[in-house]
Amino acid sequence: MESLAGYVYKAASEGRVLTLAALLLNHSEPETRYLLAYVTQLAGQRSTPLIIAARNGHDKVVRLLLDHYRVDTEQTGTVRFDGYVIDGATALWCAAGAGHFEVVRLLVSHRANVNHTTITNSTPLRAACFDGRLDIVRYLVEHSADISITNKYNNTCLMIAAYKGHTDVVKFLLEQGADPNAKAHCGATALHFAAEAGHLEIVTELVRCQAAMVVNGHGMTPLKVAAESCKADVVELLLAHADCDPRSRIEALELLGASFANDRENYDIQRTYHYLHMAMTERYRDPENIITKELLPPIEAYGGRCECQTPQELEAIRVDRDALHMEGLMIRERILGSDNIDVSHPIIYRGAVYADNMEFEQCIKLWLHALRLRQKGNRNTHKDLLRFAQVFSQMVHLKEQVLASAVEQVLSCSVVEIQRSMARVDTAVESELPQAMDNYESNVFTFLYLACISTKTTCGDEERARINKHIYNLIQLDPRSREGSSLLHLAISSSTPVDDFHTNDVCSFPSAQVTKLLLDCGAQVNAVDNEGNTPLHVIVQYNRPISDFLTLHAIIINLVEAGAHTDMTNKQKKTPLDKSTTGVSEILLKTQMKMSLKCLAARAVRSAPDHLPQPDPQNAGGVRGVPLKRT
Repeated sequence: MESLAGYVYKAASEGRVLTLAALLLNHSEPETRYLLAYVTQLAGQRSTPLIIAARNGHDKVVRLLLDHYRVDTEQTGTVRFDGYVIDGATALWCAAGAGHFEVVRLLVSHRANVNHTTITNSTPLRAACFDGRLDIVRYLVEHSADISITNKYNNTCLMIAAYKGHTDVVKFLLEQGADPNAKAHCGATALHFAAEAGHLEIVTELVRCQAAMVVNGHGMTPLKVAAESCKADVVELLLAHADCDPRSRIEALELLGASFANDRENYDIQRTYHYLHMAMTERYRDPENIITKELLPPIEAYGGRCECQTPQELEAIRVDRDALHMEGLMIRERILGSDNIDVSHPIIYRGAVYADNMEFEQCIKLWLHALRLRQKGNRNTHKDLLRFAQVFSQMVHLKEQVLASAVEQVLSCSVVEIQRSMARVDTAVESELPQAMDNYESNVFTFLYLACISTKTTCGDEERARINKHIYNLIQLDPRSREGSSLLHLAISSSTPVDDFHTNDVCSFPSAQVTKLLLDCGAQVNAVDNEGNTPLHVIVQYNRPISDFLTLHAIIINLVEAGAHTDMTNKQKKTPLDKSTTGVSEILLKTQMKMSLKCLAARAVRSAPDHLPQPDPQNAGGVRGVPLKRT
């Protein structure tokens, strides 16, 4: 029956109503119910024939299933829409989201629940609002769809329509009594979403309906949101209509100008000066009551500059692009606050521009500042850390000096981030675990890139000691990959992935330098992975023993000298020698094993008590009174 269920699903999916009817012919009622309730998993979706037919807009198939077979309209499945995975979606939700009006009408006429919610509490009405289908929105509302039902984030249908720019849907919802001042869990209203997206007509409509200028959970009003997003027409509209105090008006103009200075998509240095000049004019409009700035302390990343405080100071940097860029970053941090999630993005962008122009020192200063801000706010920084590994690698490759102090600071932040990402993995719910694990492993790999870069960086004794201390600290945390590989396992494994944007010009694994560095910092030489393999088990399987002989040789020597047990067996009862895949690694390992035995014998003799026989200086071949045997 399962194979037949597959054919039934395929016919429903493709809209072949006659084929579907033929497949269902001459089956008992229980068999038919089984076939039409069977959930097919395909391409990340879990659907019944009714759900997939509704999703694809096959109204004749839907009519057949509803009229002739009375399929349950409340069946749920998992579908994909615009890159989103929707769990718990009904056929009506799918039809509404995909814009199939006739299918929606059929389902509603067969008493489908118009307010049936998905796992995230999304309704068919919300799906239609997302897609901007006013005809479906109107039809659902006319058939008792509740416009006030919010999703799990407390987002309303009005909010999603406002954000997506569907003006006609917004007007209709407002006419139906939708609350323009309802707040999502983040504190945002429909006006916030429309202002951020720059939908001027919708902003106008919301303001007409008495939408309030409230602060969201990040301390942002719709006016500030529009300014931060470079939506100048929305800012000017809100300034003209909104009842805001002079300081709020000035800061909106300053934030707008500052954002134009460092926005990848909306960069416009002329508009930067224009709006900063407007704001400065407002500050000095009343000479008897100048509205002064509350300045931040000078920040090294911004060149230790101070913001312009007078019209004359602003005029002095009018044609100085670099100064205006830094002015913009300072203004954004002052107005938004250092803990605002959006402060760091333009800092990173400006740093990237410097890197593209080979001005690495200024790039690193800005990125370090952004990294500290993001870590202070407990934000995920795995991309920030990788960005440093990339630029450091580029510098090493170009023979540009990499400051040990910069590497040390990033390593320090890397240890903090790995510790946090380990905690995120431990506390992640099942659905979030894969992403949490990916981020965690990414951080571990990036740490190894940074460790590798540190071996190619000129360091003084104190700088090297600080770098080694961070490496030691991470070793004590003992981070492991999915396969249970320790840092040492990863450092000697050719399977360890290396980022391909500049990083692979400098970093590769196995790495003899990183291996020695980890061992010097206390890495456990006999640590085992999930299969019971020690680092020695891993390196003897390296498949480039000839072209990379020096690396293989150095790593085996380092491991054995650090106390690697050559006789340890893994879960397959295999020793490193048993796991050797090439004659070269086998010979190297046997050589080290012999040397290790000689060293052990010599150490044993040196530490022997006085009453045991001692070496005879005159007899190099044995111990006094105990001749050596030839074996």
